[in-house]
This record gives sequence, structure tokens and C-alpha cells, in this order.
Amino acid sequence: MDKTETRKRIEYLREQIAYHSKLYYDNDAPEISDYEYDMMFDELKRLEAENPELDSPSSPTHRVGGRASAKFAPVAHRVRMGSLTDVFSHEEVASFVRRAKEKLAEEGEDDVRFTVEPKIDGLSVSLMYEKGRLVCGATRGDGMTGEDVTENIKTIRSIPHEIPLETDELCVRGEVYMPRASFAKLNEERERAGGKLWANPRNAAAGSLRQLDSSVTASRGLDIFVFNMQYGELYEDGHAPSLHSESVDRLHAIGFSTIKMVAVTSDEDEIINAILRLGELRDSLAYDIDGVVIKVDSLRQRELLGENTSTPKWAVAYKFPPEEKETKLLDVTLQVGRTGVLTPTAELEPVRLAGTTVSRATLHNIDIIRERDIRVGDTVIIRKAGDIIPEVVGSVAAKRDGSQVPFRFPERCPSCGGELVFDDPDDEGGGAVRCINASCPAQLERRLVHFASKGAMDIDGMGPKVVSALIENGMLKSPADIYKIDFEKFAALPGKGALSAKNLSDAIERSKSSGPVRLLSALGVRHTGEAASEAIIGRFGSVDALFSATEEELTAIPDVGGVTAHSVMEFFSLPETRELIDRLKASGVVTELSPDEMKPAGDALEGATVVLTGKFPTMTRDEATALVKANGGKVAGSVSKKTTFVVAGEDAGSKLTKANELGIKVIDEAELLEMLR
Repeated sequence: MDKTETRKRIEYLREQIAYHSKLYYDNDAPEISDYEYDMMFDELKRLEAENPELDSPSSPTHRVGGRASAKFAPVAHRVRMGSLTDVFSHEEVASFVRRAKEKLAEEGEDDVRFTVEPKIDGLSVSLMYEKGRLVCGATRGDGMTGEDVTENIKTIRSIPHEIPLETDELCVRGEVYMPRASFAKLNEERERAGGKLWANPRNAAAGSLRQLDSSVTASRGLDIFVFNMQYGELYEDGHAPSLHSESVDRLHAIGFSTIKMVAVTSDEDEIINAILRLGELRDSLAYDIDGVVIKVDSLRQRELLGENTSTPKWAVAYKFPPEEKETKLLDVTLQVGRTGVLTPTAELEPVRLAGTTVSRATLHNIDIIRERDIRVGDTVIIRKAGDIIPEVVGSVAAKRDGSQVPFRFPERCPSCGGELVFDDPDDEGGGAVRCINASCPAQLERRLVHFASKGAMDIDGMGPKVVSALIENGMLKSPADIYKIDFEKFAALPGKGALSAKNLSDAIERSKSSGPVRLLSALGVRHTGEAASEAIIGRFGSVDALFSATEEELTAIPDVGGVTAHSVMEFFSLPETRELIDRLKASGVVTELSPDEMKPAGDALEGATVVLTGKFPTMTRDEATALVKANGGKVAGSVSKKTTFVVAGEDAGSKLTKANELGIKVIDEAELLEMLR
């Protein structure tokens, strides 16, 4: 890569890492696997090392992920709660061991020993004691400032509220985790209640520890391993441990639950063997581990080695590769989606994978089944895409005994018996098999769930279980029926009642004013998401106008390609679409922009690219976005050299830092309003 390409790649990696860090640390809802994140992080470190002139103090490689939430009081850490350098091979571990030994040999240190410990997959916290009493528990946050979660910490039974130590202060660091049994129980309860399942124990633990109601935390069965002394005194006689392993033994002796070390050794081969043993034990543990930590044992030698900007030179974390398992493919079933696409799903012999028991996995489409030669009865390899969605990687042909059967798609839809068509493999999302019956019951349920979802009409309380119950009781056959629900009848359904009926009625009434952009998105037109819906309505002004729109007019709109234009034309040529829109309008659903929305407020920001960050005094982020667009401006999600200015509010984060680094103009809400005035 030349310098321009390298700079672009570095900027892209920083943006992606910041985005996924927020999902992982702040929202407890990752979209990619730890391994994919680590690979991006590793590439960014390498590029910055090779191109020091492109490095930046605000790069994620120089800080710990996560920020303290505004929900909790901030806690400033006296000792930085840093992270470790990740390594991904035994060769990198051996290289770390040799470097540490060589560096310490230069200082006259010939006896160098290392501890080998399992890396618990949880949430890092600090526990502060004064005169033997627990006074504060805090999350790591960004490493310098965390969140005060003391009341929630106190609900974890293995954390002592008092320790037999009268020293002035002691601060220890540990990893809060959710045992596998607790995780399984929690997800079973959420499934019965129709709630969203947690992706893995780590995110469930993080979400549980950051509850505003400590009784919720108490019900989640969290646990902790303490693995470090941060500062303070461990002995009343003033004795200070010289070894990390000694300090952990002492922590255990005074009542903390500590990690059992696999080895304390100076031998490189023993360290690698210990890593291998932990990898073999991984499935049998009562908790999840995602790697192995190797640390220099001597505290004095650690000081000699020192630290990098955000990581110590005396320790590394070996990360396990993405976990894959073999199991048997028992059958292939078909799920009919809201657009009629049939998705094949593998029914598997249950197997534990990445923290959960997996019995079903996606096979994506018929092309994947053919390309990977996957047959019913095969031994197959599965993994989790993004540590969340189980997928079949391939089959193990060597384990076939002749009983395996190739999968064949049926000729009729398994839900309605309607005709199936095969999309052109060269089309966008090609290879799909589709039911073309618009009245297909399976499509109906998924279309209605989508129509009511947050990104569409945003009808709170109308999730899959409610939609299913309404269909079963003959109350829903079309999105238009949502606005004609008999709420007395709804209140009489099992588990509902007058309050549930009123809440749903209020939510449905509010949804009527969602506007034409959300309505178009809610209709579920193929290839037409939120961005395309906004662009199309911005050009035509109403949903009704699309009945007479031409394909040429649609493709002339930025963000609308030929595939989307064809889908919109096809959808609005159907007589049932006209009937649906007429019924929605008759119920009071807004299908067009108001005159004020249609008419630009002004052109004060014509050609400007604006980035919004932080909380504003009088406007929500959506309102500020609408205001900028109404005045001719474009709102971008990240700061770059193309940014005209940044509008910063309270708690502005990395975008503000980036703007200052690039010399981009920064204003506040008042200055924006004055500019538009």
C-alpha cells in the first residue's frame, strides 16, 4: 500500500474498532467475534508501528476499550486498569518469554519465572477496602475512570464485604463472570418470557453487573475471580510480597476467590504445555475462558521491564482461536422469511460451542449446501459467526458411511404449499429460493413483526409473541389490521389484561405519526432499508407518489440503485399494495411529509458535512440531524478531513478528540442555532 492507502486503512480500522468497542464494552452487544476484533486491532498496531508518522495519541491502540456510563457515578482509578498485549500463536508466546529474559539479563537478572493463568472471559472490576471493609466496587471503564457499581458488586456472594485485615487500604482487581449454569438458566427464563437471548456469558455478566436495580444483579448468579493486588497492604506487619504468585496466595488466604495458576516456571516448553492443557480443559470448566495469561512473577522484575503506552511489557494474553466443533447433522428444516425467502437451517446433535449449547445453525442458502457438499446425516463442523450466530462451516466427508442423503428443496412452500421460485444466482443475494404467495402465513408473521419493529413503525410491546397471538386469534391478517385491533378481545387473551391492552393501544396510536420514511421502511420492500427509504421519500414526498414513480426517476436518486428501484416499482404495481396504503391512510397513518418537512428550512448549510457528538441541551440527536438536513447539510457518522464542522454537546467523546487533532472547527448547539438563524 502507498501512504494514501495506508492512511485510509488506518482511519478505517480506527473507526471500526471504536464502533465495535462501544458495542462490546458499553452496550454488551457485540456484532463480531473477539478473534475478528483482535485481528483488526493487531493490524492497526502493525500499521502504526510501520508508519509512526500516522500514529495518533487518540488511537484505540493507546487506550483501554470502554467508557464509564453516565448511569453510574464515575470512579477515578488510582492505579490504571490497563489491558494486555494479545498474541495468537505459541511462537509469539515464546518470543515474549525470550524478550523478557534477554531484557532482564541485561539488568543482571538471570532467574526469571512466569505465571500461567486462565484468562477468564468476563468483566474487569476493582474492589476497594478500608480497614478491612468493602467501600467501593468499580468497573474498568476506560482504564482511568470506571463506574461505581458497589451495590451490585455486594450482591455477588463470593465477594467478601469484610476481610480479616486491619490495614488502611487494599485495592484488588478481579474478573466478574457468569458461570455456564447461570447463563443457561438466564437464557431459558428469557426465552420463556419471549425476551432476546444473551449472546454469551461475558455479555450477560456485563449487562447484569450494570443494572440500575441491584436485585436484578443478585438474581443473575454472578461470580468473581480476583487475580491482582492493585495497591495497598496485604499484611498488617508491613511485609510486602515480592512475587505475584505470593500475593495471589495471600489474597486467597484472606477470603478472596482466586484463579488457580496452571504453572509457575521459567521453562518455555512448560509454558506452552500449560497453554495446551488449558485448551484441553476449556470445555470441562464451569466458566468460560478465552485465552491464557502469561506474566513475569517477580514484582521487582516487572518494574525493570516497565510498560508500553497502554500495556505492560511483563505480560501477554494468548487468545484462543475461534472455537469449532464437530457434531451430526440430523435434518435440514426451512424457515420462511418476511420476503418469502426460504432459509435452510441445520438441526444438530446438541454441542457446546463458545459458551452456549447449540442445536441449530444456519446453512444460509442452497448454494452453500451445494458448494460445501453438506448432506443429512453428515458429521459437520460448526462455529459461531461473530460469537453469536451458529453456522455450518462444512462437512467431514471422511466420516461418511453411506447413509448420508443429499438435501433437496421441496417443490412447494412448507408453510402454505404455494409455488417456489429460484432467484438468479447472479442477482443480489442470489441463490435464494422464494415463496411467491403474498398470503403465506409464515411471511405474514415476519412481515408484521418487521412492520412494528423499532426501525420501522416502532410499536412498543408488539414483538413476535404478541404478533403470533394476534394472528392465532384471527385479529391480524395485514399490517392495516394493527390499527383495527379489538382491545377488549386483546385484554382477554392469556397473560394480557387491561393495562397491557392500554399500553399497546397507546403505542399503536403514537405510531400513526411515524411519518412516510418509517412507513416505507416498515412495508418491507426488498432491498429497501432505512437509508433508501429516506432518500426516496425525500425525493417524492409521500408513499402515494410511488404508485406513479418511474424506474428512471428512482435510479436518479442518490443511494438508490437499479435493484432497489426495480423492487419498489414491482411492489407498488401490486393491487394489494394500493389496498393496504388506502386502509392505512383511512386509519390515520401519515403517508406524506408535511409542507414544512417538504420545504427546506434554508440553505445555510448547503454543501456542509456536519458531525454530531454528545448530548445537546434542547434537542435530541434525531432532531439535530433533521435540522441540519433541512438546511441543506449532510450529517456524517465519523470525523474526517472532509468534515466542515463538529457540533459537540455534553460527554462528547472520540469524535471531538479527532476533530481537535485534525483542526476541524467545533461549535456547540447554541452556535449551530445562531448560524441557522
